[in-house]
Amino acid sequence: MDNAWMLMSSAMRRADTPRGLAPGTVRRVARFARPYWRSLAVFLVLTVVSAVIAVTTPVLAGKVVDRIVGGHQAGVVIGLALAVAGLAVADAGLGLVERWQSSRIGEGLILDLRRAVFEHVQRMPIAFFTRTRTGALVSRLNNDVIGAQRTFTATLSGLVTNVIQLVLSLVVMVTLSWQVTVVALVLLPIFVLPARRLGRRMAALQREAAQLNAGMTTQMTERFSAPGATLVKLFGRPLQEAEEFGQRAGRVRDIGVRTAMLTRWFMTSLTLVSALAQALVYGLGGWLAIQGKLAPGTVVALALLLTRLYSPLTALANVRVDVMTALVSFERVFEVLDLEPMIKERPDARALPPGGVSVEFDDVRFGYPAPESYSLASLEEVSILDGRGGEEVLHGISFRAEAGQMVALVGSSGAGKSTIASLLPRLYDVDSGAIRLSDVDVRDLDFATIRDTVGVVTQDGHLFHDTIRANLTYARPGAGDEELRDALERARLADLVASLPDGLDTVVGERGYRLSGGERQRLTIARLLLAQPKVIVLDEATAHLDSESEVAVGEALSHALAGRTALVIAHRLSTVRAADVILVVEAGRIVERGTHDELLAAGGRYAELYHTQFADGPVSPDPEEFAA
Repeated sequence: MDNAWMLMSSAMRRADTPRGLAPGTVRRVARFARPYWRSLAVFLVLTVVSAVIAVTTPVLAGKVVDRIVGGHQAGVVIGLALAVAGLAVADAGLGLVERWQSSRIGEGLILDLRRAVFEHVQRMPIAFFTRTRTGALVSRLNNDVIGAQRTFTATLSGLVTNVIQLVLSLVVMVTLSWQVTVVALVLLPIFVLPARRLGRRMAALQREAAQLNAGMTTQMTERFSAPGATLVKLFGRPLQEAEEFGQRAGRVRDIGVRTAMLTRWFMTSLTLVSALAQALVYGLGGWLAIQGKLAPGTVVALALLLTRLYSPLTALANVRVDVMTALVSFERVFEVLDLEPMIKERPDARALPPGGVSVEFDDVRFGYPAPESYSLASLEEVSILDGRGGEEVLHGISFRAEAGQMVALVGSSGAGKSTIASLLPRLYDVDSGAIRLSDVDVRDLDFATIRDTVGVVTQDGHLFHDTIRANLTYARPGAGDEELRDALERARLADLVASLPDGLDTVVGERGYRLSGGERQRLTIARLLLAQPKVIVLDEATAHLDSESEVAVGEALSHALAGRTALVIAHRLSTVRAADVILVVEAGRIVERGTHDELLAAGGRYAELYHTQFADGPVSPDPEEFAA
């Protein structure tokens, strides 16, 4: 295995790796290949045997000519011819086995790489996804991984075989006639010099094409989604969108044409040089044969071996382009893998003790991290990352909710309420202070415990483009139909699902857009009920619903909150009257706390917000007074 990878690495280094390629890229590729060392060893043996056969055949052909010229018996000639045929059959069989082996290695490596990237991205913080353009990230997992795949499924076999064949051909040619070999190699520099220049230009073109393809993928991902398509239609910009897409696609086309012409020009030049070298061999070898210094069969063998010499050189020059293209693809994938997840599970992480769960924020201070710690400019499709970030947005937040209590957060938009809510399920880590569940710091808990303990319902609950059953069981795999129906019943959605032609197997569409806003929200609540968390976070769960949907969702939430610790964020103050404690948050600080009646009597910020909201007169009781 080590010898095979040393051969590959030296070939890549000789190919003059272009400037800008991250150091250690080849070494990291080799690390991914390490589990396949046995398969690589078998593959190396096959390539050596195949190369030996390729060099042996011209030598036998030369002996056939010598036997014919020397007037030997026909049986000898026929025997040699049969040997040549047998080697051809063996070489064909070895080629198939060799290709199968290299494909297994290549596809296995790419599987490992894809899994590594997907699992790594899943561990990235929410901030990563809020800044990254989805299409650019998908492009890394598709276009760039496929580009890297070509190295192992197509290039690996050719690279190793051609290197070995080149060396063996050169050794045999020198043995037959060193003079002819030297003349044949006179044109060799013409192979080397263009390869050094072409590889660098091809790498630059590949980088530009990768960025443009990522841009097209991003545009398609955003514009082909239901919200994106709606926005384009509402503002009447389909022609402008098509023009912008066409410009990107046109640039990709131009790069493709330039790449094709560069490659074709190079390969044509190499073919011409090979033909000229063969003419030199026939000329010098023929003259030496006439002088009696070389056998006619040796001239034929040298001419045939020359194709075994220059053909590998031509192929290796083309492999150099493929390798450089793949290295750029690997580099772009490794760039994602090198981003360190900010939220990590401690080695000694533990679970919570059984029973009810309390929630405590103890002097919590937090500022959103700077983008360079979790994002890439190429994934955001900007030249330079936004330098903002790191400023403290929460200043000494402290409160406690005992098991079964409801704590409500109210305040102006941008006050920090959603930031507080995002810290509880550990979407971010605090800068100082602590957040505790049942007096255990969330940073000391394993991820599974946090996931099972804390359930969140946002104002725009997300649904996958899948069936109702799949969206529900995402919270609890293996749940039976009875459990699903019970959750739907408590979420006030059972009748709707029963009326659908496919019932639980009805596909909800991208982001659930085949359902109304209230139905989507109730389905996310049903998913929450199925998960049965002990702590629930409601982040303006009814903010965008009409009155009728709000009533249905409010009834569903009353089931979800029963007997559970709750952190409720609400813009409409009528929804939090029954909270055990109301916290008024302004500018990242808790400025008031108390019950609804206490805060009204105090006449402070809460009273101001309340009277401003209901200045037009009394309103009917809100259905979302969950615990009333």
